Amino acid sequence: MGRAGSARRRWSEVTWLYGRPTAAELVAAVAGFLDNDVRNATRPDGGSADAGQVNFHARVAANVLRIVERELLDTSAGEVTDALAGIGYRDEPQLAAAIRAGELDGRAADVLPVLRTIVRHRLDVNHPGY
Repeated sequence: MGRAGSARRRWSEVTWLYGRPTAAELVAAVAGFLDNDVRNATRPDGGSADAGQVNFHARVAANVLRIVERELLDTSAGEVTDALAGIGYRDEPQLAAAIRAGELDGRAADVLPVLRTIVRHRLDVNHPGY
């Protein structure tokens, strides 16, 4: 498998680190905004769309792209995967299934630090400084 193929495989294996919406979903939403709202900001009849609305959505789109940029540049995923491995889980979905099944009842001292690591990692990517 070439570099692009292995990069795609690696990326698909770690998308759970950032939760939903995924980077692909975020980029698709920005593309939709650019295709619809921005392109239609000036109508063929000479009228214009609500500038305030377009401005607001442009700021949202810029923030979305910054989130995707931080996901792509993130080098701290190992902290999360190491924390999960420390209690015997490969990824967050596997941990979540174990929690739902009651397999970790009584192990709060082990699980809570891992959950804090996951949440801190997501906040660092999605809302730095929070």
